[in-house]
Amino acid sequence: MIELKTPAEIERMHVAGRFVAEVLTEVGRLADVGVNLMDLEHHVRGMIERRGAESCYWDYAPSFGKGPFRNVICLSVNDAVLHGLPHDYVLRDGDVLSADIAVGIDGWVADSARTVIVGTPAEEDLRIIRATEEALEAAIEVARPGNRLGDISAAIYAVACDYGYPVNTEFGGHGIGRTMHEDLHVSNKGQAGRGMKLRPGLTLALEPWFARTTDKIVYDPDGWTIRSADGSRTAHSEHTVAVTDDAPLVLTRRAPETPATRDEADRLSTKDA
Repeated sequence: MIELKTPAEIERMHVAGRFVAEVLTEVGRLADVGVNLMDLEHHVRGMIERRGAESCYWDYAPSFGKGPFRNVICLSVNDAVLHGLPHDYVLRDGDVLSADIAVGIDGWVADSARTVIVGTPAEEDLRIIRATEEALEAAIEVARPGNRLGDISAAIYAVACDYGYPVNTEFGGHGIGRTMHEDLHVSNKGQAGRGMKLRPGLTLALEPWFARTTDKIVYDPDGWTIRSADGSRTAHSEHTVAVTDDAPLVLTRRAPETPATRDEADRLSTKDA
């Protein structure tokens, strides 16, 4: 069942979205050479607890995972792209880190993801991140009343084709609202003019993700972490978006950021939880 949200309900999702944006901004600022993934996990746990929010990931046990998931954020490194299980790994210079988080506040959920480069960036890594970000913005632009679900998928796929990246269709976007995953699967590949007509009140998590040279995936032994099948590097961008009578409303948009200082990254070594 697809539930259309009222403007008041969308604003309640926006409250959760602003917090999700804050968390991802913080993760991007603190991800640095020498920082352990588990320190980032514990830092985010503290943020969620202080806000009085609820993690959508903790105890999450879908059919595809080796559940339950006992962390509050997905952290995926290099060729890992989705559902990265935080573990004892110290970030290195040039690592590509994808962070994905969904939380609920007062019964309403928002979901977002971003990919950042730790330390010295390689041009090919900057390029694939840029591709997912451009694909996401293209998808958002067509999330308007009267367009169709296939227009969103086609917009993402067109950007992937422009960059020469293959597209996996097993995992993509989804409906969102009272829970993290609601009805509607939003493929990252599709045909314009096909599918359900978009209506005001529809809320979607749109999430293009690409690997450089394959559309195939493999799972780590942890049962969660999804990697490119050929080991090529990956990137993932996601926003929660509401279709409105006017322009699409991005509920998880991040504010402009400033670089992290060395002291800010160093404080994670204290395992701030």
